[in-house]
Amino acid sequence: MKKIIKASLSLIVLISLGGCKKFLTEELKTELAPTNTFTSTYGFEVGSAGLYALTRSEYNTFGEGGAYLHNGACPYEALQAATDIADVINSDASLTAFANLTLTPAERFVGSYWNWAYSLISSANLMLVYSEKNTNWDSPTDKVRFQAEARFFRAYAYRTLVYLYGDVPYVETILYDFKLNFTRTPKAEVLGHIVDDLKFAAENLPANPDQVKDGKVTKWAASHLLSEMYLMQGQYQLAEQAALAVINSGNYSLMKTRFGASKDKAGDVFSDLFVENNQNRLKNGNKESIWVLQFEFNVIGGGTNSDDWTRRAWIPKYPDITGFVLADTLGGRGLAQLTPMKWWVGTTGTTASGNVAGIFESTDIRNSNYNIKRNWYYNNPNEAALVGKKASITEQTWFSTKSLFPAITKFFYGRAENLSLTGSYKDRMKFRLAETYLLLAEAYLGQNNPGKAADAVNEVRKRAGASVINAGQMTMDFLLDERIRELVGEESRRFTLVRTNKLVERVKTYNTAISGKITTNNILWPIPQSIIDANRDAPFPQNPGYGK
Repeated sequence: MKKIIKASLSLIVLISLGGCKKFLTEELKTELAPTNTFTSTYGFEVGSAGLYALTRSEYNTFGEGGAYLHNGACPYEALQAATDIADVINSDASLTAFANLTLTPAERFVGSYWNWAYSLISSANLMLVYSEKNTNWDSPTDKVRFQAEARFFRAYAYRTLVYLYGDVPYVETILYDFKLNFTRTPKAEVLGHIVDDLKFAAENLPANPDQVKDGKVTKWAASHLLSEMYLMQGQYQLAEQAALAVINSGNYSLMKTRFGASKDKAGDVFSDLFVENNQNRLKNGNKESIWVLQFEFNVIGGGTNSDDWTRRAWIPKYPDITGFVLADTLGGRGLAQLTPMKWWVGTTGTTASGNVAGIFESTDIRNSNYNIKRNWYYNNPNEAALVGKKASITEQTWFSTKSLFPAITKFFYGRAENLSLTGSYKDRMKFRLAETYLLLAEAYLGQNNPGKAADAVNEVRKRAGASVINAGQMTMDFLLDERIRELVGEESRRFTLVRTNKLVERVKTYNTAISGKITTNNILWPIPQSIIDANRDAPFPQNPGYGK
């Protein structure tokens, strides 16, 4: 496995040089290259590992042993900024333009997300082209299995592109010659290609999740994503069918009893989902996980300090307050790039001015102190007058200094041997069954069937101990609130609001910092200026609101 991972990273570097046939005139015999790698099942295993590594690098920041693309802090949190869930104004400089709607085509993450997606697409296309050339397979089913993986990841990359940029060039093969005349393929056409790829993946990826390694995609991961993409197309009945295929497969179930590493400690089943080492199916018996990105601590192919800084984004800078020191039980070192908005998280148990109820019922375990930490106690043994006493959350600590506020514990991560770790080093559930139920509810709402939508949502709510709702309560806004309760910080909130056509409305309602500023032009990011400048032989129009 170690050899496969090292080889796959080397192959990613080679592919990222451009895939140009004339880049090297020598014919490589002893070095890693597509022509001598994709010649056997083992070679395709190398390429497959590369696809997984490149996919995980969506969460990469500054490099360090992995695929290096974003070169900035918390790129994923740009997909939470300027939505309805978190205050990001006066945060990390890399997020400021996203938060206050001053994006330009030259913004770092605008370019790095584009480059990440097309790097993944290029790598997938390479595997697909060479799979048609190779005849040396260990098993007759190997060819179609690797093609299914490649098409899943190509679809996953194009998903990001259409959410963020709208119409984008669709490329499905290796481009050997340098091209200066790309055109923007209409979003509807790209979505059609995404659906085709995911249908192929769902038909040809492994069906039994107990027979694949943790982190590997299955037909059910493809079906889950297919449901989402059908929703984006407005194909609600097909979205329903894809979600039900996962739910009724017999392979997955919502976790309803305590499990895993901390099942005998204080907590609840929702908090168990996010305890370190509890995310995977085979290792930990988590039957809710459909696809898990592997960032585990101190293992080959796991995470690095530069991977997945979500923890740093959502956790307050509590060590800045006299009386606190870094602790793993407090989530490690947080930098508070995101602070939760009062309207949904509430102010219960704080002394912040103005009591806000939030969107949780008192019985909802997702609102317990195991899942949202509202009670903070001084922990510095050198401050005898303070240690053990409760610290107050105030307007200043919440929104000015960002040193103390209700914190989402699903991202807590700390290690006593190095409490300044930046990366989370915790496997990340990318798709889980609770979201499949919420996608199903969205499909039913699209078919004007709020009763069945309520039934789907109630499956999630019953696990959480929340009350059962009826058809009269089931609206798109209720569903979007439910996605916060269940998936805050896990989902890309921007993607959800764009797909449901609710971004502008919800921001105007809940995000007072930019409520008077957001327009429909802010639904899409700009096309990176470097792409427009390089495409000199064909028109490549900029998205509205960002210049020419």
